[in-house]
Amino acid sequence: MSTLDKLITNCLRRGIVTRSIEAKEYELLGAELKGLINRRFARSFNIREVDTGSCGACEAEIIAANNPLYDISRFGVNFVASPRHADALLVTGPVSKNMVLALKKTYEAMPEPKFVISCGDCAFDGGVFLNSYYVEGGISKVLPVAFHIPGCPPTPLEIIKKLLTVLNKL
Repeated sequence: MSTLDKLITNCLRRGIVTRSIEAKEYELLGAELKGLINRRFARSFNIREVDTGSCGACEAEIIAANNPLYDISRFGVNFVASPRHADALLVTGPVSKNMVLALKKTYEAMPEPKFVISCGDCAFDGGVFLNSYYVEGGISKVLPVAFHIPGCPPTPLEIIKKLLTVLNKL
């Protein structure tokens, strides 16, 4: 049996293993977000994401928001590699001591106007890592945080809802 035959047989035996999303709600929120981004930025909304010492769960949800199922980029939200191209800084995880300088430099490299969004409970106050010898604490101890996306970790739907709230308040 060839590899392709094994793959097809396995897929047929298991069936659909992905979970469904609230597609209608997500599409409505996404359309609203896209309209808001077009009005406010006249282009896409670029985010530079920085992990400052997290467990990786928030990053996994951010990656999920970019996968073909959610595809947040079709609504105008793009994640960029350079802070010089970013409109906002999205920070996940508690700020570990070795990331303080890097986080400050990333923020300073961003063009004005700029703002910081903390993502996840650890980013807000240090979470389970609070009072660790190697953690500064939440992002607000290092940078001015404009908005917070709560959750441990927040789902892609929660991320898009909060981005909509964030952009409405700007």
